[in-house]
Amino acid sequence: MGERKWALLVLVIISLLSGCAGDTAPGGGGTATPAATGESSLPPPDGGTTRTATVTRVVDGDTMEVTFTNGEQDTIRLLGVDTPETIASNENPTEYAGIPDTIRGRDWLLNWGERAKSFAEDELAEQQVQIVTDPEADQRGSFGRLLAYIYVGETNFNYKLISQGYARRYDSSFSFRGAFGQAEQEARAANRGVWSFEQTNQPIATKQPATPADVSCSDFNTQQEAQAFFEAHTPSEDPHRLDGDGDGQACESLA
Repeated sequence: MGERKWALLVLVIISLLSGCAGDTAPGGGGTATPAATGESSLPPPDGGTTRTATVTRVVDGDTMEVTFTNGEQDTIRLLGVDTPETIASNENPTEYAGIPDTIRGRDWLLNWGERAKSFAEDELAEQQVQIVTDPEADQRGSFGRLLAYIYVGETNFNYKLISQGYARRYDSSFSFRGAFGQAEQEARAANRGVWSFEQTNQPIATKQPATPADVSCSDFNTQQEAQAFFEAHTPSEDPHRLDGDGDGQACESLA
């Protein structure tokens, strides 16, 4: 066979192979298999709103104060996650599988509540972020805080808290419920963060916690925190004198 015929044959083969590579597999519908879930693989949910803001204060691991570009201020409660509390009397070990409802268990959660807050401060404080709402979730929580995801670049910070063991999935309706649940399972299986609790006699280092006997308004970061504590501890008697004027609103000076 002459050189020209060989060259023509090679061109025909290349053309056929290129055509096959461009075909879609039968029944595929053009849908690719989803990639494994990661910190940057959770694009904002369809139908939600996205606004740019600066984080001006980290209240705790799952609550931030922000200022939007138009000057409007709001308090964000991170959607779908729950970090341990930073006030000892508010800890509830029954919410965290494997953490006993003992002094050590509560100290453990308090320690990780402080760590979650520090982590959030390192990641978010004074940073420009995207505040993203979810059409499958409530717009605001019981204390009036805006329920939202915080994105730092392409990273969903809510998801990052869970995947690194700083938080559990909060049992509510939202678009990423499945992904957050899987991230919690993986963190627990890896004994990561708050899930690394061990039954030992070693003391757990925490900041000096405020006990129910000596709580005052200075022990709370926000009026919402004070109100939640007030309502959980016999508001009709107000043993901690948080409601000075008796109108049912605790620590109004923090509002």
